[in-house]
Amino acid sequence: MGGRYKALIAGAFVLLAGCNTHQSTLAPFGADASDIRHLFIVMLIGAVLIAAGVALLMRHAVRAPEGELGLDKGMRLVLWLGGVIPTIVLLGLLAYSLPYMRPRSYGPADLQIAVEGEQFWWRVTYRPSGGAPVESANEVRIPVGRTVAFRLTAADVVHSFWIPGLGGKMDMIPGRTNTLVVRADKPGRYRGQCAEFCGLSHALMAMDVVAMEPAAFDRWLTRQAGPPPPVVTPAFPGSPVFTGARAFAAYGCNGCHTIRGTGAAGTIGPDLTHLGSRATLAAGILPMTTANLAAFIRHPERTKPGVRMPAFPQMSEPEATAIARYLQGHL
Repeated sequence: MGGRYKALIAGAFVLLAGCNTHQSTLAPFGADASDIRHLFIVMLIGAVLIAAGVALLMRHAVRAPEGELGLDKGMRLVLWLGGVIPTIVLLGLLAYSLPYMRPRSYGPADLQIAVEGEQFWWRVTYRPSGGAPVESANEVRIPVGRTVAFRLTAADVVHSFWIPGLGGKMDMIPGRTNTLVVRADKPGRYRGQCAEFCGLSHALMAMDVVAMEPAAFDRWLTRQAGPPPPVVTPAFPGSPVFTGARAFAAYGCNGCHTIRGTGAAGTIGPDLTHLGSRATLAAGILPMTTANLAAFIRHPERTKPGVRMPAFPQMSEPEATAIARYLQGHL
């Protein structure tokens, strides 16, 4: 086997190594992503057929004996194999794909989720029919088998909302609200990503996506709507909860963040209510551990360059750890 073929095979394996099942259009968990994959396969077959036809035409022209291809015969070959047949194939592919481009409809009874892109995180607000809005951040949960309408906008620059296994991508534009309607077909934990360059930490702006059975989702949303249970009752002076709550307020964290059921009511940064129930922090970048959360509190810029959250180098490690334990206790 020649070196050229070995290089092609090695390159193919490198590309395949990038495939996964939690963030891939080719591993769909939603109806729209399944349609996208189906269209991709059909279009790929059409493109291969057209390319094969052109290659055969070129092979015939190169290998034909001298004088066999006159001007008239050559022009007919070019007309049919290079013009008429590809046009028919492309028109057929277009006609076949048009029904798949019809937007999915939704009604007032369907769940709406408002997602606002910020540098570099996601503000998520659930708006169930007949219920009060429920705010969260950096994690999206949806019920399987139900239509969900994402209402997408941005607070600062253009972002792009993309959950590859669920549906197509859509831009998030400041001052404008775009609607993306989807339906998940199977439960699981997946991943979404900002697909539009939005600053230094664009590549670090991801999100967890959890598709849940409808009954489990309803229970989860009911819990999320209320304040978290007390971490320790009572929190006595000197306990980690007491120290963390005091440090959280002393460093002004409550001026930017909300924790329902406490005095923290800031709206600049992510809502930290039920933070401990999320699997990741920093918009899907780090596992939710006490050490990671404490380090991010003191120096967020080390994880996300360009982040707007201020650093707290004057904060001691024990104080940061106490705040982290206090926040993680809010399940």
